[in-house]
Order: sequence, then structure tokens, then C-alpha cells
Amino acid sequence: MKRFSFSHGTVLTIILVLPAAILFGSDIAAASAGDPTDGFTEVPLKPSNIALQKPYDVPLDQRYSFIDGVHRMWVYSDDKPFSRHSDTQPRTEIRIAGLDYHSGVWQMEGHVYVPKGTSGASLMQVHGGNGVSSTVMVRIYSGDLRYYSGDVIARGMYDKWFRLNMIHDADAGKVAVYVDGKEVFRHDARGKARAFYFKCGVYAAPKDHSRYMESRWKNIKMYKKK
Repeated sequence: MKRFSFSHGTVLTIILVLPAAILFGSDIAAASAGDPTDGFTEVPLKPSNIALQKPYDVPLDQRYSFIDGVHRMWVYSDDKPFSRHSDTQPRTEIRIAGLDYHSGVWQMEGHVYVPKGTSGASLMQVHGGNGVSSTVMVRIYSGDLRYYSGDVIARGMYDKWFRLNMIHDADAGKVAVYVDGKEVFRHDARGKARAFYFKCGVYAAPKDHSRYMESRWKNIKMYKKK
């Protein structure tokens, strides 16, 4: 907003409406006008990019299945962490390996199904941040998607397939989340990191999680800004 004073005492106020790309200072803004993958190039995923993390003391097939293109992941609240020496919450997650980054604009996409009853679990995250373990998480609580345990970003997401996209602009320090192609959330990232990477599945929140947590994933894709 700018104010201009004239000799006769009149003050004229001009409100400048800036384009979203200027307001947010990020390539993320450009995606909000169309499909979130517009302007991105798909990074093909190989089997080696799909690294699975599960409770260290149980066989993989007791917490994960891959049938007809669907990754099904589940975990219990009293499960062990993913390694014997970790003090983190229980998880069964896909960690996108071999595509770690510290700059640029990256995106993960997947179609997700969460059965009713799963609550207090992270479905997708960007791991890494300034003094924190993650820069963004999308969790589900009682059927609603939330930014961590805070803002509700989508409601009524149980028992149906939906498309989930997460964009991280590591240079501008911005993140955005899209559900079924529509932007539902935008926020500052939580600082820089030596390495960021994407994850999806079920990872129990520190509190208020259900005993059983499950999510199913298909059509998992990675993209990078051209």
C-alpha cells in the first residue's frame, strides 16, 4: 500500500495487488492456477527408489503388501520403531531413496486410501528441516487431513481414493499441498537441511493416535521443476 500527499492536503491511497508468484516468492504459486504437476518433469522411479521402513522386529509381510499396484501399509501403536536404536514412533512407510535433495522444487504425488478408524498418523511428509525432523507433514485425524496436528486442510477423507500432491520449494522455503488437484494448503517450510526426501505410508503421531493405522497407495510419482 502506498500513500501520496498533495499540496491541498488530500491523501490518495493506492493498493497494489501483486501476482501470487511475487507475493509468495516461489514457483509453487504458478502451480495453483492449473494441475499441480504443470511445469514439472516426472522423475521415473525404479524399484531401488522404494525403500520400506517397518517395525524392526517383525517381517515385512506382516506390515506391508503390494498387490495389483497397491502398496498397503499398516502399523500398531505398540509396535517397535524402524530400528533398534531409534526412539521414534511406530511406522510403516515408503522412503523415497536415491532422490535426496537440498535445493530446487520437488513434488510427490500418489493416490491414497485411508480406512475409517485410522487416526493420528502421518500419511505424507518431507523429511528434513532446521533443527526438526520434517519440514511438512500431512496427518489424518478422525477422517480429516491436517498440517501436523494443527490446521484442517481437507475433511471427510475416509474410505475413498483421493489424489495427494505435496510440493516443496527448497530454495524459497515454501510448501504446498493439493487434494484431487486443488490447492488446500500453503505454508513456510521449516528451514534448510543438508538433505530432504519424501515419505508416505503411516507414521504414528506423538499422541492421540489410534491403535491400528493403515493407508494404501498407488500411482506414486516424483517430479522436479524444469
